[in-house]
Amino acid sequence: MDIWPSRGWAHLRLRELWEYRELLFFLTWRDVKVRYTQAALGVAWAVIQPLVTMIIFSVIFGQLAKLPSDGIPYPLFSYAALLPWQLFAGALTRSSTSLVGNAHLLTKVYFPRLIIPLSAVAAGLVDFAISFVVLLGLMLYYGITPTWAILWLPLFVLLSLLTALAVGLWLSALNVQYRDVQHMIPFLVTAWMYASPVAYSAGLIPSGLWRLVYGLNPLAGVIQGFRWALLGAQPPDALLAVSVFAVIVLLVTGLFYFRRMERTFADVV
Repeated sequence: MDIWPSRGWAHLRLRELWEYRELLFFLTWRDVKVRYTQAALGVAWAVIQPLVTMIIFSVIFGQLAKLPSDGIPYPLFSYAALLPWQLFAGALTRSSTSLVGNAHLLTKVYFPRLIIPLSAVAAGLVDFAISFVVLLGLMLYYGITPTWAILWLPLFVLLSLLTALAVGLWLSALNVQYRDVQHMIPFLVTAWMYASPVAYSAGLIPSGLWRLVYGLNPLAGVIQGFRWALLGAQPPDALLAVSVFAVIVLLVTGLFYFRRMERTFADVV
């Protein structure tokens, strides 16, 4: 009997992810352990990176450029944005190169290939949790108490991870075919940061068409939502709705592109 690769909408086989959930957990934990093995400072890197970036932003954009911060102390304003940004940037970087980095697995045994970029994305939650403790300390220092809006925070975390997964699916599949994609990723991440309201407020973007276009950057809605949920900043508006729509489009198209290219991974990688 001939075996043909599956096609069409009904063959994403997402149920296989549940069947291989133990492998997903193992690969995620492996990524976390590898990142900190023989690291002198260990998990402290999860705090050092956003903290140092916050200090630099506070001096350059807060003190020198004096960018508005929606009435929130600028160090806290920038750190609250750096958390979802670094969660996204780290997850995107790892997932984009995950297939090539796990070539030995792709060529030896069958499992849902989607697990590899998914585990790379999920591994970033450990760093996020550690950095979030520092954010709570900063909020305590500046006397800012969360409101009921903090209940929305898990949804914004999920939206950040889905954005990283959506783009990572595209780039990881492309990286198998064209290895120069991995050299483009650092530039893409840097450019994306300045296109996102990390150092500045999304309120600087004028209302109307330009604001809707700006919302096509999913991180714009995520960061705006983080600041609102934690610090009581400007509440989400139409910008968030556009960002959610952009994530859905990227994720759905990314899943189908990934599944289409999956049949060639073992031959090319």
